[in-house]
Amino acid sequence: MSEGRGAPDSAQDPASYPPPPRSPGPRRSAARSSVPQKVAEALSSQYGLNVFVAGLLFLLAWAVHAAGVGKRHLLSLLTVLMLLQLLWMLWYVGRSYAQRRLIRPKDAHAGARWLRGSVTLFAVITIILGCFKVGYFIGFSECLSAAEGVFPVTHALHTLLQVYFLWGHAKDIIQSFKTLERFGVIHSVFTNLLLWANSVLNESKHQLNEHKARLITLGFRNITMELDDHSPPCNCSPTRLCTALMQGMYYLYPFTIEYQILASTMLFVLWKNIGRSVDGGRPPRAGLRLRGVLAGSALGLGALAATLGVVAVYLVHIGRSKAKSEAALAMFYLYAIALLLLMGAAGLLGIRIYRVDEKSLDQSKNPARKLDADLLVGSASGSWLLSWGSILAIACAETRPPYTWYNLPYSVLAIAEKYIQNLFIIESVHREPEGLPEDVCTLRVVTVCNGAAPACSRPGDAGAALDAKGSPRPQPGRGEAQQEAARRERGGPSSARPAQFLEGSAKKRVLRNITAFLFLCNISLWIPPAFGCRPEYDNGLEEVVFGFEPWIIVVNLAMPFSVFYRMHAAASLFEVYCKI
Repeated sequence: MSEGRGAPDSAQDPASYPPPPRSPGPRRSAARSSVPQKVAEALSSQYGLNVFVAGLLFLLAWAVHAAGVGKRHLLSLLTVLMLLQLLWMLWYVGRSYAQRRLIRPKDAHAGARWLRGSVTLFAVITIILGCFKVGYFIGFSECLSAAEGVFPVTHALHTLLQVYFLWGHAKDIIQSFKTLERFGVIHSVFTNLLLWANSVLNESKHQLNEHKARLITLGFRNITMELDDHSPPCNCSPTRLCTALMQGMYYLYPFTIEYQILASTMLFVLWKNIGRSVDGGRPPRAGLRLRGVLAGSALGLGALAATLGVVAVYLVHIGRSKAKSEAALAMFYLYAIALLLLMGAAGLLGIRIYRVDEKSLDQSKNPARKLDADLLVGSASGSWLLSWGSILAIACAETRPPYTWYNLPYSVLAIAEKYIQNLFIIESVHREPEGLPEDVCTLRVVTVCNGAAPACSRPGDAGAALDAKGSPRPQPGRGEAQQEAARRERGGPSSARPAQFLEGSAKKRVLRNITAFLFLCNISLWIPPAFGCRPEYDNGLEEVVFGFEPWIIVVNLAMPFSVFYRMHAAASLFEVYCKI
């Protein structure tokens, strides 16, 4: 009996027990396990950067006609990189098929279906471009190296397997062979970026040759007119077919450029997800709702139709004569000013709607969402660079043709519109999805209460949930909206802000119209620079102020990012539309 009575006393005295064996806590063990992952991530990223830098040097050497570096050397390097990626993808797909019965964690936010559909569409056009290149190689087979025939075939196989890989494994969170997989994925990322840079360089050279010829019609006689092309030193037969293939390739380059950059971003999200623990459940499934967006769709389609007309007139008139070229430039600037004003106003209205709504923001960890926001801001910097260059050129020029005064408001609006649109998109993607089910909201409240027990009352605690009159009493752990609902139930005075000018379904309808309008406008503004309508090349003012070669280098570096921004913004707006 005495031993039994003494047990509780000894239990209350921690000193009576021998010290427990030391074991690393969960935080310490997690930190130890994360160290090899960080080291592998750093090693793989440095490997990828070295591959990318070496490839860029090959591209630069070919572009400036460096001694001993020909196109066959560049294409051979790209072919080897693609073959290495093909081997890794085949190994990964084979291992995944062998372990298909295992349950693997997935990132529900990565590899959206619409994104994979866009990659597939651009991949089909990329394969068509490869067929054109094969025909071009056959026509000039007498004076072309075998590398120019092997490259498009390898690229087509690479594209087919990569699209299959992205459809099946873009959502994977890799938990085995993590170090090896990091090197394989980062190799794939930078291989696609080098293929993108190669396509950009080829397309830019074609645009530059056309640009040099157009400047003659604007009176800029002091610019060197030596064409910088890499035409084969032999004739092609049949001539008409070869000419058609050469012209067709440059119209398809914008699509393959988009394919390479989209594929690299999806692969980068896969790389960031390696070894990551999944936090949070599956997000609510978003659907494409077409009802109630007539106004936004009609305005957007009108902008798209106007864009096609402006691009057609621009390409027909630019370079024909000085008067026609100046008229084409003035027409483009006036059209772009009107469209950017409408887009900026729509973006400001959307931001205003969000700001008067105190709905909570989704702050959960999401690599795909963070990458989208970084790409929006990073790619917008290309257009901002061009716009600030035009503004500085207008301010410093000694003589200003009449059409340059339209360039000033166009450049200012291009900066402001992207700034506003980025804010609208980032604000939209961080909003909680509309219309969450009641059980999901209840689960979130319970989770918050469990995390802060002193500030929350339990559901069965009647005394804590009711006041002296038996009415519901607002709880400290709840939000302002729930407290306001409790005040209305008691019939007490309301301390909330005045009623919103848009609520419920009306707010959703306006936001969908804004998003649909901006989506179509971004598609519209992607078309002109992608298909040769580039006033930054053709107005000639910046070349006089900065010099021909420096300004052309700036345009060639910044324009691909500006073109990509419009397509990426359209993709982000499509995701926002499905979420609203």
